[in-house]
Amino acid sequence: MNILLTGATGYVGSCLLEALLHRGHAVRCLVRKADKLEAILDRIDAEVPSTPATLPAAALRSRVSVVVGDASDPAALAEACVGMDVAYWLVHSMDQGVDFERADRLAAERFAAATRAAGVTRIVYLGGLGAEDDRLSAHLRSRHEVGAILREGGVEVVEFRASIVIGAGSFSFDLVRTLVERLPVMICPAWLATPTQPIAVDDVVAYLVAAAELPLGPTSNGSKRESKIYGIGGPDRVSYGDIMREYARQRGLRRLLIPVPVLTPRLSSLWLALVTPRYSKVGRKLIDGLKNPTVVTDTAAASDFPIRPRSLEAAIHDAMAREDAAFEGRRWADIADAEELPRRYGGRFEGPRLVDHRHATVDVSPERAFAAIERIGGQHGWYGHEWLWQLRGWLDRLIGGPGMGRGRRDPDHLVARDVLDCWLVEECAPPRRLRLVAEMRLPGRGWLEFEVVRRHPGPAGDNAVTIHQTAVFDPRGLGGLAYWYAIWPLHEAVFGGMLAGIVAWAQGEDEGGVGPHRL
Repeated sequence: MNILLTGATGYVGSCLLEALLHRGHAVRCLVRKADKLEAILDRIDAEVPSTPATLPAAALRSRVSVVVGDASDPAALAEACVGMDVAYWLVHSMDQGVDFERADRLAAERFAAATRAAGVTRIVYLGGLGAEDDRLSAHLRSRHEVGAILREGGVEVVEFRASIVIGAGSFSFDLVRTLVERLPVMICPAWLATPTQPIAVDDVVAYLVAAAELPLGPTSNGSKRESKIYGIGGPDRVSYGDIMREYARQRGLRRLLIPVPVLTPRLSSLWLALVTPRYSKVGRKLIDGLKNPTVVTDTAAASDFPIRPRSLEAAIHDAMAREDAAFEGRRWADIADAEELPRRYGGRFEGPRLVDHRHATVDVSPERAFAAIERIGGQHGWYGHEWLWQLRGWLDRLIGGPGMGRGRRDPDHLVARDVLDCWLVEECAPPRRLRLVAEMRLPGRGWLEFEVVRRHPGPAGDNAVTIHQTAVFDPRGLGGLAYWYAIWPLHEAVFGGMLAGIVAWAQGEDEGGVGPHRL
């Protein structure tokens, strides 16, 4: 089937793109920035398992075509719709300021006209739950209006109205996580008790994929096929407060939610901007709609689709597990090569995690650079500031951790599952990558990763490589954040000295001594 996908670089759109490709469909993506789509395709390629039962990554990518343009541009829409059987509309303009309703209305009208002119047989649209007789927020009102515009355009429409979407990278999940992680005590307005039926992103995608493959609906008046609206949500009818409590439970955090009657959605959105400023632009529009119950009031989706959405507990668990899996697959060297990672106090946030990335280029072979990395710890030490490492180990033992006295199995070589002082080797792939996971007592989880990348050409010769050193911390609650920022000056000294010492040893400046390079 030939499918047009708008919003392919958004969260749900990128998940849907992968699912459609694995179902064997040819997908045309209408995007404003082709490089963002390329990054998503690279991620999909990397996740394809190498088994005979699956298509190779190249086969998946070969079924993707791209039209670069804005979703409200008639010319781009006309080009994108040619030859398509089904078209997905996953576009909204909430991040474009106060006039987002007008922008959504105009784009939907042009999309409806383009699909009708091109002979598209079905539009699949993802909107939001909310009863028509409620005083809907501007956000939900706009989503319903877009659905109505599409249905009036002359092409059959399958519209899904979803409750809160839970998934690794979804705005709603990120917002819940940020609030719960940062606020031990939350002053909660009455709307936090508003009922909702959160649904896992995988279940949303399953509905969207199935909609493309539904038999065509009956016609009315001999011409136009009947459109359908489906409310979709998970099996649990809960409040927004319940979602926060469940996330806190799975993270092992104690959180106190104090209900008060005085915090209006408007005031709450301003409070949100102080706590999570990077979400404020879109978050205010969403919070204004939290007064509207988002629950499923009909059984049409259960009747027409063989999909049984997972529970809230499973949705949150799956979201966190997927974040972990995606994070393990990150290659910080690739990110650093693609963009300049800024230096700032505390490093930078990548999702919920804090990242301290450093790199240095040295004129040696990859094998030589990795040898310097692989001999770290144990009797060789940590390339400087040994007294700080010993102090950290002593404090760790004091609170029941392993400390720094465990040493290492082999003085020069490491394999996965090796103990390395207060670390455990999670991955060792000479001469490219070493990944350590912290076993010391921490208010969170920590990793230390080294990558060696050959430079073509090197600044001083063919053997030049860049050594990337990345410390990653997944803080648990406000205490974890406070810990990371409090010890940041020590990290600057320790991790900066470590990379300098690795470079010095690789260049042969410190081979004569027994100990590590000292700064």
